[in-house]
Amino acid sequence: MAELSSADPDSGIDFPVLAGKVSTTAVGRAAAAAAAGAVDKREAARIAAVSNWRKDYVTPFRRLTEISARSPEAALAVSETGLGYLRDTMVFNRGGESIPVADLTAKEDPPIRGSLITGEQAPVTELVVPYAGKRLRGDELLRQLDRWAADGVVEPGFAEAIGLVARNPDWLELSDQTVVVLGAGSEMGPLFSLLRWGGRVVGVDLPRPEVWTRLIESARRTGGSLEIPVPLDCPASATDAELAAAAGVNLISSTPEVLGWLRGIPGPLVLGNYLYADSGLHVRVSMAADALAAGLADREELTLAYLATPTDAFAVPWSDVERSRQNWSHRRTKLIQPPLHLLGQFNRNYQDTIVTEAGDELGIADCLVPQQGPNYVLAKRLQRWRAVVARTAGTRVSLNVAPATRTRSVMKNRALAAAYAGAHRFGIRVFDPSTANSLMAAMLVHDVRNPKAAANPATPLSNPMDLFSAAANHGGLWTTAYEPRSVLGMAAAMGMFEHRA
Repeated sequence: MAELSSADPDSGIDFPVLAGKVSTTAVGRAAAAAAAGAVDKREAARIAAVSNWRKDYVTPFRRLTEISARSPEAALAVSETGLGYLRDTMVFNRGGESIPVADLTAKEDPPIRGSLITGEQAPVTELVVPYAGKRLRGDELLRQLDRWAADGVVEPGFAEAIGLVARNPDWLELSDQTVVVLGAGSEMGPLFSLLRWGGRVVGVDLPRPEVWTRLIESARRTGGSLEIPVPLDCPASATDAELAAAAGVNLISSTPEVLGWLRGIPGPLVLGNYLYADSGLHVRVSMAADALAAGLADREELTLAYLATPTDAFAVPWSDVERSRQNWSHRRTKLIQPPLHLLGQFNRNYQDTIVTEAGDELGIADCLVPQQGPNYVLAKRLQRWRAVVARTAGTRVSLNVAPATRTRSVMKNRALAAAYAGAHRFGIRVFDPSTANSLMAAMLVHDVRNPKAAANPATPLSNPMDLFSAAANHGGLWTTAYEPRSVLGMAAAMGMFEHRA
């Protein structure tokens, strides 16, 4: 539990002071309980009574997924209530005054402007995906997509979506849209792919000259354009080095200013959240991004974009449950030694399933990892709640499950690096950043271009949460024979002997 005696009076978006303390635990637990209470009062009471939230938060978030899967009405009620609680409870602090995030408005004359970086190369006009030392394109890429789908690494809808982009290369160039990338320097963000394809991108990140130097240099080597935030007094004649030194904005403390700036950008807009931070800071920056989504909701042509973490709980198609059970039946022929099963080291995946009010049987892919902490899950669940609410209201929403990926933030953690290295022994595929980045950027293109995509609110879904499962790249987490948490320790132990660890 994170507890402080008070909040910084100029901290921007922050957790509130409750009973003289700032507690991320109190807010996270109350948000989950409020969301559950919209549908199931008994479950809400059980969540509110969890004493050790940091240790026991996994079950409440799984139960929220189960409750939401009951019906479309339940999914919307959970999402609206959880989101509403956070927007009413989290605050914006400035000058010693505090207001709920829900009351935040745009600053009409923001002290920032956009400076345009124009690429000097021709756009790439073909989808190329780096994978296993190769550059997959055309038929070779389509065959690999089919193999991933056949092996249960991705959902069939994912292979179909990427295949459509590969067959329609004219979709790649998004210069008719402005794509705002929150977390421009993110390793999993689509910024570099979109620029290579000739897109028009607005990058938002912290004032870090080393990051902006890299972004500006990379943008110059593409066929796209990158607009970056700089102070109003930054001269139009500034060199790239001077721009890098001046660029950047703290979204948490300058949310009204960023919102005012973005509201002034004309035409169709894609607002993409690729932000990450540690612990409670992740919730705060996610709330800042959500404030932007709410403040831009009145635009006629708005798309919201997110990457869902694979380490969450999802309602998944029955076909994934069947494949998982087949893998369980054949597990003794795999590389895991039978004596380990006799010792009860591993749990079977999908030991419990649910039946919706419409009579459909679903699996709950419980891939939550306690080590990530409740703030991480709350931040990611906040994005899912916004996605459901916004799509129901008529906004296009691209929210796709991205695979476990060997990003720098993961690989610097030896325990996670070891678990990723050993994951393949349990049928779980971990992707290299270049592969995952290219694929997920292509998914964004698909969701913007394809009128039949689940992202389009005109496309009927059985449940709003089908948006998350329709075209997921879960890396096999949904089809593995084993409950992911039960194999995490053994995967790490085995991974210690892998060269990647």
